[in-house]
Amino acid sequence: MSAYRLRMLAAAGCIVAMAGGYPVSAAEIVVYSTIASEEALHDIVPMFEKASGHKINITYGAGPDLVAKVRAGLTGDILIGPSDFTDPLTKDGKLIAGSRVDFARSGNGIAVRKGAPKPDVSTPEKLKAALLAAKTVSYSRGVSGLHFVSVLEKLGIAEEVKAKLVPPQARELVGAVVARGDAEIGVQQFSELLPVDGIEILGPLPGDLQRFMVYGANALPGSKEPAAAKQFVDYLKSEPAAAVIKKKGMEPI
Repeated sequence: MSAYRLRMLAAAGCIVAMAGGYPVSAAEIVVYSTIASEEALHDIVPMFEKASGHKINITYGAGPDLVAKVRAGLTGDILIGPSDFTDPLTKDGKLIAGSRVDFARSGNGIAVRKGAPKPDVSTPEKLKAALLAAKTVSYSRGVSGLHFVSVLEKLGIAEEVKAKLVPPQARELVGAVVARGDAEIGVQQFSELLPVDGIEILGPLPGDLQRFMVYGANALPGSKEPAAAKQFVDYLKSEPAAAVIKKKGMEPI
């Protein structure tokens, strides 16, 4: 029996054990996730469904949009997102306190169009020079973009770069803006840059400008499938899930 098959059987055994030693009936688990985790979850969700017999009904959206919907009373079982967005919701009672389970972290990368000149961005000063020289720059309004704005403020060029901003369209990745030539430089999390064809990733934000965004799963109040939802959250910490997370440009934790 292959090592992969053994890992899958072990994960399935953990799922049964989490249910108190007995298989639970199949359930539909309603999940909402920010876009940075989407590539990994595309692979993890069917793996979990096969191992558990449960069905995942997952919706992806921009962080600020999901936050607004949760505040407005969004119903479901799990919200997956960075702590920057979920911590305030938990503090306000919109997510169940103590339910969060962190499973991955992700840093920001810098990209240019494939075949375009590659500026040196290996130090904060060189990145500053590259951003000032660029005619157009793209970053998102999600947690990676919010962090990049703080980077621009630290470099003292926030207003100059803001004037060059070409924002991605709704549900569009920054890399797509760069790939079609609308922005010379794009900054977004590695997990969101890697899936995009037509770009080259220059590297991470240099030095202390880099910051890792931590992603976790949080229970929504009024969950109709709390036991099954917990099984999915625990699966996100499993060895098979960790292998996918790493492959998709994030770091399992």
